[in-house]
Amino acid sequence: MRTARATAAAVTAVIGAGAAAVAAGRFASDAALRIPSGRPLPTEPGLTVHATAAGQVTLTRDLAALRPGRYGLVGERFHAVVGPVLAGTTHSADTVVRRLERVTYGTPEPGDRARFTPNVHVGDPATALGVDHTVLDVPGELGPLPTWFVPGARDTWVIAVHGLGATREHVLNVLDALRRNQFPVLVPAYRGDPEAPRSPDGLNHLGETEWRDLDAALRHAVDSGARKVVLYGWSTGATMALRTAARSELREHVAGLLLDSPVLDWESTLRALAGARRTPGVLLPLAVRAAQGRTGLYGDRRPGAVRLDGVAIPTQIFHGPDDTVAPWRFSRRLAAAHPNTVTLQTVRGAPHAAMWNADPAAYEESLRRFLVPLM
Repeated sequence: MRTARATAAAVTAVIGAGAAAVAAGRFASDAALRIPSGRPLPTEPGLTVHATAAGQVTLTRDLAALRPGRYGLVGERFHAVVGPVLAGTTHSADTVVRRLERVTYGTPEPGDRARFTPNVHVGDPATALGVDHTVLDVPGELGPLPTWFVPGARDTWVIAVHGLGATREHVLNVLDALRRNQFPVLVPAYRGDPEAPRSPDGLNHLGETEWRDLDAALRHAVDSGARKVVLYGWSTGATMALRTAARSELREHVAGLLLDSPVLDWESTLRALAGARRTPGVLLPLAVRAAQGRTGLYGDRRPGAVRLDGVAIPTQIFHGPDDTVAPWRFSRRLAAAHPNTVTLQTVRGAPHAAMWNADPAAYEESLRRFLVPLM
């Protein structure tokens, strides 16, 4: 009897430990599968606003605060745009002073907590940039996809999709550059966005199912007269672009790919996001397995999957070694494997999906050079 009780207790303990491990894995996997839209990623450090003055803001001295370029600065009740670090200003050893270009809404006050974001605009093309556009509902697999359409003179269209933690506002960073070259531009929301249909399981699939919404936007473009289409994506939006180019029935219309900080290895991205939320290292393998079980995220290793290691169309990647969410090495490998079709523009000093922010002028010139032959 004692042996039976001991065995039962041991089995109960094992089952309990197993259930706890499953629960811990699910919790850790939420770091990537339930990323809120429009908020900085957990990899982005928190800063404190120490002071503001005419045209400048003083922030906690941190590697993030010292980055080159132009960023959104977002707090609980404000959004502002900051430019480069200002040389020759007076400040303490533990602070840094950056140019304060504008305050979009609210007021940053001393003591406020803030984070950098790639988004320098808030609103839609009209309210943020004064750009005329049409709001469309593109039919998608799960329902209508709210979509901005900015007209242009060319029959090559650009479809641009945001990635992790972002919204369609992210695309506004480059919209003027695309308009200067007269490209019609579609900017769709997709499943999981606040304005779009909810994913059936409420989870982010890191592009593995979301690409079908980009495919719906591609169909709309072709049906509306686009002869060729360039797919432009950031982060998991870049993953969506790769999958659409490989799997869509209309892939012959895809003339080029623009990939900013592409998520090419979802396991590395999940581990990075979970780690940023202080998930213990021992739980990271459980997070990977939980994500697979919850979403079917097996990528190109799944039996019968369409492999994405063959890129047969012109592709420009913007990526750099300071991206801690989507490792740069995978972009380097992709470019090295396809020297005739893939060009890698290395951007240093920029976090995930913020390659434009580090040097907008250089980025837009590379963008123009890539697009000119596709016009």
